[in-house]
Amino acid sequence: MSKTWFITGAGRGFGREFAIAALSRGDRVAATARKTEALGDLAEQYGDAFLPLAMDVTDGDAVKAAVSSAADTFGGIDVLINNAGYGLNGAIEEISEQQLRDQFDVNVFGVFRMMQAVLPIMRQQGSGHLIQITSIGGIAAFPLFGGYNASKWAVEAMSDSLSQEVASLGIKVTIIEPGAYETDFYADSAANAQALPQYDPIREETAKMWSQMQFGNPKGVGPAILKIVDADAPPLRVFFGSMPTFVIPGLYEQRLKTWKEWEAVSIEANGN
Repeated sequence: MSKTWFITGAGRGFGREFAIAALSRGDRVAATARKTEALGDLAEQYGDAFLPLAMDVTDGDAVKAAVSSAADTFGGIDVLINNAGYGLNGAIEEISEQQLRDQFDVNVFGVFRMMQAVLPIMRQQGSGHLIQITSIGGIAAFPLFGGYNASKWAVEAMSDSLSQEVASLGIKVTIIEPGAYETDFYADSAANAQALPQYDPIREETAKMWSQMQFGNPKGVGPAILKIVDADAPPLRVFFGSMPTFVIPGLYEQRLKTWKEWEAVSIEANGN
């Protein structure tokens, strides 16, 4: 049976690939962008199966109106993909408080607003699938991305709790953790802090590290998302791209090793 999708940040990058994948197989898609001109070609190609919506996830009223419009147009929402978000480049000392607040308003509260708008519809249906696009930076932390990492770690925790709350309601939750991809995420769409020269060495080291990474092709995420959406028992967490598959296992092994080494102190701290 065909599904109805609601995808945020669909004007480019992953969001656009998700929309194309769904539409190409005959599903219906409500897609948002700050300006609907970015969605014009999809509207022209797919007609009534595609609903372009101008929406900013920082505007709570606009979120509610867009979700209501999609549900009224298509008779419900089966899949929500929280894809809208952006990066913030800068060391912790460099980023401003306002930049961090703005980062959380989009990357965390934007996701929160969308979930709260869609969950009543899915509860009434007795079914639904919420898909949160986080990042390898939601389970690992990198220098000069502390604000972004913090926002994605927050979404990871919120989504994990949500999955436990809604399981008995017929609603599924999947957290997608992409590695590095060839998109404009690291350049045009990112915000940048005022650089301090003291952090130039770590900037150079980090740039060298990223230059050695194999970036994924965004065209691959469309077929992959269909497998997640169609699975009878979709995963709570799944990597997208090869980068996390070789970075994260070693990170978790090191964490387990450290916790084990300090286990005696942990037990002593129990106070019994």
